[in-house]
Amino acid sequence: MTVNAPLCFRGKKILAPMVRVGTLPMRLLALDYGADIVYCEELIDIKMLQCKRVVNEVLETVDFVAPNDRVVFRTCERERERVVFQMGSADAERALAVAKLVESDVAGIDINMGCPKEYSTKASMGAALLSDPDKIESILTTLVKGICKPITCKIRILPSVEDTVNLVKRIEKTGIAAIAVHGRKSLVLSYVFFLLERKKEERPQHPVHCDVIKAVSEAVSIPVIANGGSHDFIKEYADIETFQKATAASSVMIARAAMWNPSVFRKEGFCPLKDVMQDYIKYAVRYDNHYTNTKYCLCQMLREQLETTQGKKLHAAQSTQEICEAFEMGDFYEETTAIFEAKKTSLETKVQDEDDQTEDPDVIKMAVRFDKREYPPQITPKMYLLEWCRKEKHPQPVYETVQRPLDRLFCSVVTVAERKYRSSLWDKSKKLAEQAAAIVCLRALGVPEGKLCEGENHLINKRKRGDQEPLINRDHGEELAEPSHKKANFIEDTSDMNVPKM
Repeated sequence: MTVNAPLCFRGKKILAPMVRVGTLPMRLLALDYGADIVYCEELIDIKMLQCKRVVNEVLETVDFVAPNDRVVFRTCERERERVVFQMGSADAERALAVAKLVESDVAGIDINMGCPKEYSTKASMGAALLSDPDKIESILTTLVKGICKPITCKIRILPSVEDTVNLVKRIEKTGIAAIAVHGRKSLVLSYVFFLLERKKEERPQHPVHCDVIKAVSEAVSIPVIANGGSHDFIKEYADIETFQKATAASSVMIARAAMWNPSVFRKEGFCPLKDVMQDYIKYAVRYDNHYTNTKYCLCQMLREQLETTQGKKLHAAQSTQEICEAFEMGDFYEETTAIFEAKKTSLETKVQDEDDQTEDPDVIKMAVRFDKREYPPQITPKMYLLEWCRKEKHPQPVYETVQRPLDRLFCSVVTVAERKYRSSLWDKSKKLAEQAAAIVCLRALGVPEGKLCEGENHLINKRKRGDQEPLINRDHGEELAEPSHKKANFIEDTSDMNVPKM
């Protein structure tokens, strides 16, 4: 494993993790304006464990894609050594599994222990962890020992300075690289001494407790990152240093002030909001950010200007293209989209050429697809092929399926009586690809494939007679014996990609 120089958390200006805000466009924009480190939005461990790592060659990104094809986390080379992946977790082993999944693509891992929202605390995550120091210790120790990247955590303060300092000292012993302290209290049953005392969650309008952050900073040797100063302190770049001095912290983490205008990280002062928003939109288009997320972030920047003509156009936008048009960037959208389409076409041609060069000449091919509307319910070509093999006393068909990296389509080769068959067309699912391969085999053999137009279906008659050897699995409409003979050869990780939907 390649180990880069550890991320340093001293003397840094950091973009805080913010739900729906800390996606790739905002992180890159913050880096452009001078942020040293950027945190992604909190992502839940269970959701991440369902994702597949995909290299997106069109966007030049690494995507973590959910089973429904939604991109849960997207990153790129530009931020690889400065992005910290924040995770919501209440289980040490799950946290470690996610950390290992993303480790090679990020600079550090953070555990969220400060989110007061109900969806997080009900699952024993976020601020709920503050009342369970044993679990905190287990999660952080497991991560520190399990991966090479620096581990951090972000907490809210407890009801007393003493309890907060004691908890942070215990956290320090786990070996983490830094701790971010949000200087407000949370609605939790805080620590064992306050097990029966429920404290009201402090909102952004409450003053930040700089004295508590300072007490923590002076009590531990690891870097302390001060957070929560947007309301009272940070109005412009010079205020970042003021907040840092007031808390004696090693670094400062900025949330809402950066959400309103990420050029707060700029030494020379704020850029005009119009320029900031256009820069953000460029990143959103360049990295195929979902339009609803782009729209949300732009609304946070507009704030009191939402009732202007431009604000109303933004509110009405229902696509990335309409957002661009609202900001007079329609030409940029068209040009960028055209570039992506050309790149996609070039990559598809390259892949097709490689497929042709590596094609097995002994495989019998036909351009066919499976359309279930052409077959009786629960009767498929695969069933017909299996029945034919049994009748002819051949071994059961063996399916080998691959997924093409570029467009994530599938192709299956079926081996019957030592001959191989496949469709030359690629399908959107593994099951469809296997059915298409079965059709090719049946047609090459001159055997009926069970289509409605072929007349009486003997497999249906067998089912009606209650054949003692079930032909199908009632849940899936497939042969019961089939799974033990299937082979799947999915092209994993660095060769996969998620094509942008433009």
